[in-house]
Amino acid sequence: MKALPTSLPGVVLVELREFRDARGVFVETFRRDRYLELGIGVGLEFVQDNYSTSVARTLRGLHYQLGAPQGKLVHVTRGEIFDICVDLRRSSPTFKQWFGAVLSAENHRQMWVPPGFAHGFFATSDIADVSYKMTATYSPADDRALRWNDPTIAIEWPAGTDAALLSAKDANAPFLDDAELPR
Repeated sequence: MKALPTSLPGVVLVELREFRDARGVFVETFRRDRYLELGIGVGLEFVQDNYSTSVARTLRGLHYQLGAPQGKLVHVTRGEIFDICVDLRRSSPTFKQWFGAVLSAENHRQMWVPPGFAHGFFATSDIADVSYKMTATYSPADDRALRWNDPTIAIEWPAGTDAALLSAKDANAPFLDDAELPR
């Protein structure tokens, strides 16, 4: 396992080690001590695991939480996504900046999205199965979303997002300048 550089402090792209032979593939997807060595989850505990399946062109996000921000360790078990995070930490020098990377079952990469970031992804394969390790339990009262195509953030999404499949919540999410942000 190794950490790959990103443009946002605290965001870590992790490349997992694959063991392949005639029987198939084995990948260790989580081992706390190794993640702590990379600075992932320091002072935090993973308390909830989530899983989603998305069809091609599904766009989920940009989601974040107010009073109980969640750190997310994102991993694709089938298919491929373009994974995004946006820095919503007002005191950060990278406030309003985004980072994106392709995560897939083939490249065995994970993204650590620290608390204080919005997160979203676009499914670029026919089916994308995504698992998330979370550092806080879901709180409906804290749940918020930003408009995925906000020109202030200016995410460079892959081709196909103009015909993205969106939930009503994501389609009607406010732009960053009108959103309630974490303190």
